[in-house]
Amino acid sequence: MQESPAQQERLGRALIGVVAASGLAYPLLLCAVQLVLAQLVVVDVAATALWLGIAAACSVALVAALRWGAARRVRSPWLLVGLLPVVLYEVWVLWPLLS
Repeated sequence: MQESPAQQERLGRALIGVVAASGLAYPLLLCAVQLVLAQLVVVDVAATALWLGIAAACSVALVAALRWGAARRVRSPWLLVGLLPVVLYEVWVLWPLLS
C-alpha cells in the first residue's frame, strides 16, 4: 500500500516536529536543575530569573515544535496561559527575597 504525497509530507512534518521537540528535553532538564540550585543551594535571584526565562523559552519552543509538526497554528493564547502557574510559583518562592 503506497501513501499519497500529502500523507508522506504530513508524516515527515510530524516526525520533524517530534525530533525538534525531543531536542529541547535536555535543555529543559538543565534549566530545572539550575533553578533548583539557584533557589535552594545558593539563593540567587538573578540566576533564578535567568534560568526561569530560558526554561520558559524552551517550553514555548517545545510546544511550538510539536504544534508545527501537527500542522496546527503555533500562536495560541493558551500556550502563554500554561506558563502562568510556573511564574506564580516562582514569585511565591522568591517573594521573601524581593520584599
